[in-house]
Amino acid sequence: MAYENVLFEVEYGVGVLTFNRPKVLNALDAKTIAELGDVVARAETDRGVKALVLTGAGEKAFVAGADIAAMSTMSTVEARRFAETAHAILARMEALPIVTIAAVNGFALGGGCEVAMACDLVYASEKARFGQPEVNLGLIPGFGGTQRLTRRVGITRALEMILTGDMYDAPRAKEMGLALEVLPAAELLGFAKAQAKKIAAKAPIAVAVAKRAIREGADADVRTANELERQAFAALFGSEDTREGTKAFVEKRAASWKGA
Repeated sequence: MAYENVLFEVEYGVGVLTFNRPKVLNALDAKTIAELGDVVARAETDRGVKALVLTGAGEKAFVAGADIAAMSTMSTVEARRFAETAHAILARMEALPIVTIAAVNGFALGGGCEVAMACDLVYASEKARFGQPEVNLGLIPGFGGTQRLTRRVGITRALEMILTGDMYDAPRAKEMGLALEVLPAAELLGFAKAQAKKIAAKAPIAVAVAKRAIREGADADVRTANELERQAFAALFGSEDTREGTKAFVEKRAASWKGA
């Protein structure tokens, strides 16, 4: 399927979504968010998509934020609908059973930072810049930034970042926990694809269950979270993949995963 504002291709099981509005630094308008939602829906059902990488077109931006020109005329009702749509799509992306990776190649500001934080793994180029500058517009983050940022970097650092509206370079983002690694710009996408391909080669059911246990456990007390882990661990022993994986190990051969 062809899109207007994003590019999407699948190679060796790795889907790559590229935000493709370089003239406006890949800013998120309603259509771009809807097209992201369509790709997420495909990833939910297409077993040929075993990992998903997000990046931005051009050298300057991953996503430089929401489209301010489009937002400037919104009513309260329209703004709520805009935020609700983005929240729903990012929550669905976060809940995907496959790994999602943000390859942040430039500005990841406002909504762009929020999209990156909804991914499982975030890698940044040396040119990347992160920020939640909504306060400069008399606004606050509206796509989950107040919550995901707090969970990634802690409450006081999230307060500093959101209340000052400051941008943070890639090394600082790594230090804070926003990015896992900082790479030369020319190596970023290849590295992200390689990580995606590595994870896509693992048992699909184990990847999905591990993600669910980690994400659901993160908001629970440790006893509840450990019980979630115990139940998930035990349930996997009824799966074909666990039987295949353990058998392949004993027989000293590569496993053939079924995803069930």
